[in-house]
Amino acid sequence: MARKKSTESIDAEINKVKSDMSRLQDRYDKLADKLKGLQEQKRRIEADVIMDAYLKSGKSLDEIMTFLNP
Repeated sequence: MARKKSTESIDAEINKVKSDMSRLQDRYDKLADKLKGLQEQKRRIEADVIMDAYLKSGKSLDEIMTFLNP
């Protein structure tokens, strides 16, 4: 027959799980911030590419917007 756990051992296990969850949440938050930064970098690069193409095209802003918003 299995032994019953004491409330102290259960409390210790609860505290360990809470601690592990806190560490994982910190790691998740850091990774989420890194992802956000990388996505922002990508958007800036894409915006630069679009701006370069616009400047090279010789088209007016209205012509470009007509093309982009059918």
